[in-house]
Amino acid sequence: MLPIIFSAFTLTACCLTKGSCISYDELKELKTEFAINLYQHVSEAENRTNLVVSPASVAVSLELLQFGAQGNTFTELQDALGYNIHDPSVQDFLQAVYEGAADSSRGRLVQLACSFFVDAGVELSPVFAAHAARWANSSLQQTNHTDPNRTTAQRWEWPTAALGDGDMRDMLSESTQLPLSQVTLVSTMYFKSTWQKKFSFMDTQMLPFTTAEGSTLKVPTMHHTAEVNYGQFQTAALEDFSVVELPYLGEKVSMFLLLPSHKRTSLSQIESHLSAKTITLWANSLKRTKMDIFLPRFSIQSLFDLKTVFSALGIRDAFDPMTANFKGISEQDSLYISEAIHKAEIEITEDGTKASGATAMVLLKRSRTPIFKADRPFTFFLREANTGLVLFIGRVTNPS
Repeated sequence: MLPIIFSAFTLTACCLTKGSCISYDELKELKTEFAINLYQHVSEAENRTNLVVSPASVAVSLELLQFGAQGNTFTELQDALGYNIHDPSVQDFLQAVYEGAADSSRGRLVQLACSFFVDAGVELSPVFAAHAARWANSSLQQTNHTDPNRTTAQRWEWPTAALGDGDMRDMLSESTQLPLSQVTLVSTMYFKSTWQKKFSFMDTQMLPFTTAEGSTLKVPTMHHTAEVNYGQFQTAALEDFSVVELPYLGEKVSMFLLLPSHKRTSLSQIESHLSAKTITLWANSLKRTKMDIFLPRFSIQSLFDLKTVFSALGIRDAFDPMTANFKGISEQDSLYISEAIHKAEIEITEDGTKASGATAMVLLKRSRTPIFKADRPFTFFLREANTGLVLFIGRVTNPS
């Protein structure tokens, strides 16, 4: 059988659709629930400290594979995502979401794209080819495995052409080398923006951060005073935590930070209560508050194999050469997924984008303004305000 290599790169439920109609709010919740399920399974499988994942990038690839899957292979993909991609109402909703995600306005770049690299010897189903050519800024590109150097170069060059940013080429070229195959699916999610209110480089200083292991280290910590959306909450186990929303320019996308109120409360205790409903509750319950915000600068890059994660999500047949059914992609060839790799990276600095510059060491005046101080492990996620789409989700347990 010929392998499909599925690759999700970047800086995604158990309820099924019923009938031919599903509401906008239901789909928003299903998309968020998938993002959380993916993140929690990645956390368990990777057992690492700092972590970032792009649910949007992973989901768009699974959606595209759904178009070509049949039988139990399709059912497993549907169950994992929570919706049927053949449902017209689902397609309408997702197309609107992905069109909205393509934003290159001043000071902000959000791009989601994917591409099928198909060897010249593979005859694709015309129906699948039509879907692949228009789904979420997708494209079909013919490759020739008799020229492996050119095929590899195509994979590296595609993100720059699709997203218009050279940083994405660096991301793919530095990642794990993917073996040549008849069909390769690559999806990318790229976000770059500036804060609605920038942190000043002059206010950044070395402050203590207590890691999950209890050790204390000094890390560059940004600071500013601003009016932000803020709230304090409590889990069912009476664990207190706070949530703050830091908007990016234009306020279409925000970073939400979740911080346990007490150092003795582990981040996992808070994360175990993550759900689509709780995220919606937080977003709708935050109150405008003038605060002193302390946030460590951090840069995270994650690269991991998704096979174990997909298996935990119920996606198993797709990886088995004997049971995989992608006849909707090609009737001539027996395809299966041989690799599932995800790469995500994010960098948080004073202006919100990648930046370099000296940091001045200054002393800050004491203030009676309420303080949000991320001086211990915290969870973050980037979320679109209108659609609720979770672009990235991760945690910081050691900023250095």
